[in-house]
Amino acid sequence: MPSTILLLLLWVGVAGHAIAQTNKRPQTTAVPANADVRPGPIIRPNANDTARVVTLQPVPDSVRVADSLRVAARPKGPIQTTVKYAAKDSIEFDIDAKIAKLYDKATVDYGDMSLKAAIITVDYNKNLMSAVGVPDSTGRTQGQPLFKQGATTYQAGKIDYNFKTRKGKIGEVVTQQGEGFVHAEVVKKNDLDEIYGRNGRYTTCNLADPHFYINTAKMKVIPGQKVITGPFNLVIGGIPTPLGLPFGYFPTPRKGRASGLIIPTFGQSADRGFFLRNGGYYWVPNQNIGVRFTGDVYSGNAETFGGFRGQAEAQYTKRYAYSGLFSFSYDQRPAQRILNPGGIQLESTAGRVYTPRTFWLSWSHTPVARPGGGRFSASVQAGSNNYNRQNNFNARNYLTPAFSSNISYSKQLRYLPINYSIQASQSQNTTTGTMDFTLPDVTVGVARQYLYSLFGLEPKGKIYEQFAVAYTLTARNRISNSIPSRVLEGGAIPLIGGTNTSQILPVKLSNINTLLRNAQTGIQHQFQISLGSYTADQVFGGLLDRVAFLKYLTVQPSINYGETWYFKRLDYSYVEEARAVRIDTVTGFNRVYNYSGGVNMGTNLYGIYQIKGKKIEAIRHKITPSLNYQYSPNFAANDAYFTLLNTGTLVNSQGLLYNQFARDDNGQPIRDRSGNLTPLTPGTLVNQLALSRYNGFAYGVPSGSRTSALTFSLQNSVEMKVRDNQDTTGTTPFKKVSLIDGFDFSTGYNFAVDSLNFAPITATFRTQVARKLNILINGNFVVYQRDSTGTLINRYLFDQPKRRLARLTTAAVQLSYQFNPTSGNKKSTVPRAVAPTNDPMLGTPIPVNPYEDYMDFTLPWELSTSFTASYIDPGTRATNLFYTRPAPLTAVALSLSGSVKLTDNLRLGYSTGYDFKNNTVTFTSLDFSRDLHCWQITGNWRPFGYTQGYYVTIAAKSALLQSLKLNRNKTFLNN
Repeated sequence: MPSTILLLLLWVGVAGHAIAQTNKRPQTTAVPANADVRPGPIIRPNANDTARVVTLQPVPDSVRVADSLRVAARPKGPIQTTVKYAAKDSIEFDIDAKIAKLYDKATVDYGDMSLKAAIITVDYNKNLMSAVGVPDSTGRTQGQPLFKQGATTYQAGKIDYNFKTRKGKIGEVVTQQGEGFVHAEVVKKNDLDEIYGRNGRYTTCNLADPHFYINTAKMKVIPGQKVITGPFNLVIGGIPTPLGLPFGYFPTPRKGRASGLIIPTFGQSADRGFFLRNGGYYWVPNQNIGVRFTGDVYSGNAETFGGFRGQAEAQYTKRYAYSGLFSFSYDQRPAQRILNPGGIQLESTAGRVYTPRTFWLSWSHTPVARPGGGRFSASVQAGSNNYNRQNNFNARNYLTPAFSSNISYSKQLRYLPINYSIQASQSQNTTTGTMDFTLPDVTVGVARQYLYSLFGLEPKGKIYEQFAVAYTLTARNRISNSIPSRVLEGGAIPLIGGTNTSQILPVKLSNINTLLRNAQTGIQHQFQISLGSYTADQVFGGLLDRVAFLKYLTVQPSINYGETWYFKRLDYSYVEEARAVRIDTVTGFNRVYNYSGGVNMGTNLYGIYQIKGKKIEAIRHKITPSLNYQYSPNFAANDAYFTLLNTGTLVNSQGLLYNQFARDDNGQPIRDRSGNLTPLTPGTLVNQLALSRYNGFAYGVPSGSRTSALTFSLQNSVEMKVRDNQDTTGTTPFKKVSLIDGFDFSTGYNFAVDSLNFAPITATFRTQVARKLNILINGNFVVYQRDSTGTLINRYLFDQPKRRLARLTTAAVQLSYQFNPTSGNKKSTVPRAVAPTNDPMLGTPIPVNPYEDYMDFTLPWELSTSFTASYIDPGTRATNLFYTRPAPLTAVALSLSGSVKLTDNLRLGYSTGYDFKNNTVTFTSLDFSRDLHCWQITGNWRPFGYTQGYYVTIAAKSALLQSLKLNRNKTFLNN
């Protein structure tokens, strides 16, 4: 036929042209779907050609010769899209059988399908494509077929694929589905991309011969969704086990997370019986939200139910906007122990009383900062006082006595110097049961505004141009379930309806009225008036021309004014019949103002010692002296702030009332000429009391005494300039090294008091050695003598026969050392991983059981240690046999924590400490982790203390098979 002859000549011409172009790069040719592809002759490469890709060109429609016998339109062929194929060795065409064979690294691309193998055969009569590998000289198969369609890849021994039906049969297949791998003896693929396997194995181990797998006779795989199996059993190390189920279901999402069941762990609780723990369902409505429903159930003993725990946890995120986590847990259990644990117990827990119903709420919301936008954030930790002690595996939460919560919204108004924030906060002490709420707390601030700009004046370099004012408004409503004791002067003055003990009111609906009645509400206005910053010669003009260095002093005056608005106050009255004081709460608007002023003067002094050595260039000493004066008037005489209560015939019968000493009309202690306090003798009339009208209110009241104080501080730092050996460019040949970060002193003198004018001297020393050892030392000194009772008297230590300048009253030393090979420029530096790649909690950022987490085996070792010691002056020596002088060292403790990689797959961690004051070992925890390739064994042991116990887990590392694990534990929750 003419068309056959023309096609044959065309194939020969193209093939000959390809053979002649021996120095050109191999090419692949796209074959149109409607091309008339016909077999051609066998094409062999030249003997000198070592790598050749032969390209095939189909016959275009424009050159087809019309057949007189074909009168109808040519039907559409089975190949629906472009076919690209290539081979390194050669391509054979059998014209009669319409079969093409591609040899050596053959590839065929058809739509979203790609096939690579040693030999690929294309049968155009049957629309069938087959691929196999070939053995090499050692008998090992080379070029095994690799079939890829979409996001799914198959490694197989033999592949048959039909172009027309889009179905395939794959033998000895291995394909990855999500985190798992599917092995099967024979696999059939339909046109819906669904896979049916026979004699299959499913595992998360990536080895050709996996350490473990789920063995099943039949399985179905829906790529990107799930793997479903029939009856299966677990095979570990090649040994079949009887562990299995009638069916298997494994989600295999292509991206992100997937919904699925969470298989619970099981075990035996020492006091609540057999349990199933942390089982439930993980639901993913979309890629931005993940919801986790889990729970525990305990069998109990006989007719007594062991209780249950339920938890709902939602994790959400929105790119470039916010992310957060919300969690709520509820637990119900018997109030008493229902099982006898038996054996020897290190701590007695038989009489422990449990709270039958507890709950805990956690919420964290973190926004992404955006210019000009509002910022909403939340951090909530609240619930029943005993929840963490009864349910939490986390030792830190178990031992922490206080939690706090805060929800806030803040915004900076665009084009205006105004910002505002609204927040609600709560603090809770799980030991005492105290809960404090601030609902709401509103703050409105106006940024610093210069007065000349407000009045529209032109800048001319005048002093007044630095005058500025800033304003802050805060409104607060504080509620507390702690009802304080009602006493006056420490209980010395009788009070009608008073009590010496505080009360904790349960937070529940029936007590809402009482809680609201005890709420403290206030509004505060603060004006910060800045008068600028000037040098001394600007302030004093030419008076300082003769003293040159005074020109470098910086002077900063300031004025502060504030007002506080309350809507109730306290009124006091003395009831003669009861010989006691009565307190009444009166509602109404009350305005309390205060003002103060001050001036600060300081400078910086530098001293440089030049060395000019090979390594050290110079040493610099920086001194920063500062002098500050503050003044505020006496507000005690203002009847709006304090009540001067006349107590009539109220007699101090014991001589120990009213703070034990006599006072003047302003409430100040009376001293004799030697500076000693005058005791309140028996029978003395307590004529007058200065009582605050706003005692315990939200913002308090101004100080009741006048302040005229001068404070002085001196800061020192020492740096060394050394040659930088890492600099190879010469741009920065030297670098600074800190020798002393700070050696600071501060003290003060109050001109408003008649005795003990000098404030204690505070000294602080801090430095860092080799960037690893941090040293912090601080102490307080007094300059006054004391009497036999330890009370300070108005005499300097310098005036006594054995003269000295000051006496140490308190001191503290903190040493901390941290080292690990994660920083530096050495070759041994190991980068620390941001997060473990395998998380057994299915994406949960707060694991229910931290012992199941995994460790980073790249770090060879870590060490962190700290030593603390504190000292308090024990006072004067004992004057009688019945007085025991306290020990000067109040705390001496050493703590150690870290980890050591014993082998490439075994790591040991530790955390411990010792209290030298009480001669006891502090919280101690030992843990280990052993990497078993696709498995991991972890354990934790706490030998003593409230959290004593152990926990051992053997689990698969993949998050997909997180429920495939074995737990053994005896923890502080079930001792």
